[in-house]
Amino acid sequence: MTETPETPAAPEAPTGPPAGAQPPAAPPPAAPPTAVSPAEDYPVHLDVERQEEYSRFMPLIKWLLAIPHYIALLVLGIGALVVIIISFFAVLFTGRWPEGMFNYVVGVHRWAFRVIAYTDLMVDPYPPFTLDDDPAYPVHFDIDYPEHVNRWRPLVHWLLVIPFAIVAYIVYYLGRIMVFLAFFTILFTKQYPDGMFNIVKVSLRWLARASAYENWMVTRYPPFVWD
Repeated sequence: MTETPETPAAPEAPTGPPAGAQPPAAPPPAAPPTAVSPAEDYPVHLDVERQEEYSRFMPLIKWLLAIPHYIALLVLGIGALVVIIISFFAVLFTGRWPEGMFNYVVGVHRWAFRVIAYTDLMVDPYPPFTLDDDPAYPVHFDIDYPEHVNRWRPLVHWLLVIPFAIVAYIVYYLGRIMVFLAFFTILFTKQYPDGMFNIVKVSLRWLARASAYENWMVTRYPPFVWD
């Protein structure tokens, strides 16, 4: 029998890049994570939006217009003091701030800082009579709720806060000087200079952090950061 010669197999197609082609570019290196400052990451949040222009004569009467808020805050402040005393024992025995009480104290702080920003000439709109955040109002305040608070904290926070509180009140009184100067800049130019505005805002943030830590509403020590 005559054998049929085998047909030679076709050569395999090359799998690599064609001749002369450039190799694929290496992927760009991953961007390093953006560092977050201790102040930005702190669980006490206070922000005040600066206006482009202010009412020239409002600084003359804001202290008078705020009187109804002073009366309301006097009553609310007494309630907050009672709540803080109750929370002392609640944290001491359970390790938790009762959430409803916590939100009430945050609301009183929020109301108070809206009034302070108003009388410090930082905002012109009249503050709302509410404990809740008003997204339309240019002052915003909040404290992140802690799921757990060490039971020993109510016993010592009043002592631990002293170094920060001393600096906070120095910064706060520096803010008072800026408010005094802003009275005249608004009266004559209708402007609250940005640098002066930021000093007052930082002074209120330091005050808020000191108050929150003193009342064991936060467990991280406030940062000594100008922000």
